[in-house]
Amino acid sequence: MEKISIPSELIRILKSAKNVVALTGAGVSAESGIPTFRDKDGLFTKDNVEDVATPEGFKRNPKLVWEWYSMRREKVKQAHPNPGHIALAKFEEIFPNFTLITQNVDGLHQKAGSRNVIELHGNIMRNKCFANSHPVDVEKLPPSSEIPPRCPVCGSLVRPDVVWFGEFLDPEILSAAEVATRNADVFFTIGTSSEVYPAAGFISLAKESGATVIEINPNETLKSYLADFTFRYPSGKVLPVILDEFTRQKD
Repeated sequence: MEKISIPSELIRILKSAKNVVALTGAGVSAESGIPTFRDKDGLFTKDNVEDVATPEGFKRNPKLVWEWYSMRREKVKQAHPNPGHIALAKFEEIFPNFTLITQNVDGLHQKAGSRNVIELHGNIMRNKCFANSHPVDVEKLPPSSEIPPRCPVCGSLVRPDVVWFGEFLDPEILSAAEVATRNADVFFTIGTSSEVYPAAGFISLAKESGATVIEINPNETLKSYLADFTFRYPSGKVLPVILDEFTRQKD
């Protein structure tokens, strides 16, 4: 197995860092067996993205969308955090201010122990109503044969609490991510293609704000040119090594 070398300069920078931000994408979840959107074996094809991941698709066939996400939920329930998730949770214990911004909707960061998590695209395990975004706990609804169920507050159909294509991100969540990024001393970009905005814009914002940018991704991305340090490995292999080296030198 190839040994991963961590530059001493990176450890020096981390030792003096007060505000650390990590942006994670689908590649981190893929290491736990959850398919990405863009790979050839990914979740969406050109044919079904309009059907299951847009408001228009839900209006056309809400039952299809609900059942598709129910299938995804079952896969998420079976998934476990990988070493990358666990290392990030440990980083939160180490640094005075650590913020994890994720594009993933599976909640695996929280399963690993991360607490200060900004979920840009929502969480597949939560639900809300289509018309008014009322939070809905499906487990507490009375039995019904209707699929999807209806909101107990307004009667609107219930949908997954995720951001679909063509929808805007929650402005409060977006603002919190921007503030954390502007204040970052160190900014990790991990397992993200850097193609989806506004998330990809945080990498540029971090660099403009003076942060040291660390990219962890097996492949080159559209934002690789901004990275001060680059690791062409999966996060589950690199992050534990960075954590070990940092802990060893810190002690």
